[in-house]
Amino acid sequence: MHTVLNRTRGVNLGDRIRVARSMVDRTVGLLRTPELRRGEGLWIERSPSIHMFFMPYAIDAVFVNSEGRVTKLAENLKPWRVVWWARGARDCLEVPAGTVAATGTSVGDELQLRFAEDQTSRATAQP
Repeated sequence: MHTVLNRTRGVNLGDRIRVARSMVDRTVGLLRTPELRRGEGLWIERSPSIHMFFMPYAIDAVFVNSEGRVTKLAENLKPWRVVWWARGARDCLEVPAGTVAATGTSVGDELQLRFAEDQTSRATAQP
C-alpha cells in the first residue's frame, strides 16, 4: 500500500492507495472493487485517460504529469463516463468522490506517492 501526499497543501489524498503498473491491473482498475472507502484509491501508471464503464459508483480522478503536478481534475465522475485525454498527464489517481474538494486539491498542485510501509518516497512517475 501507498500514501499520496499533496505537498502543495500538506494533506493526504489517501493512505491505502494501490498502484496499477501492469497492463492487466491498469485495464481492470477499480472494476473488482465494490466500493471505495475514504483513504483508499488506485494510482494508475501511464493512464492519461480513463473510462467508467461498468463502475457502480462515482470517483474523483486526479491526473498528474511525470513530475507529479496535477494537470486535470475530474470530480464526481459518474459511471459510464469517459475522460478521453488529460493533456500533459502521465498517471491518474482514482479516489472516492469528494476527496478533491475535501483536500482542496487543484490543478498545479504537487503530489507525491509514498510507500506506506516505510514512508520513503519516490518520484511519482518512474518508467
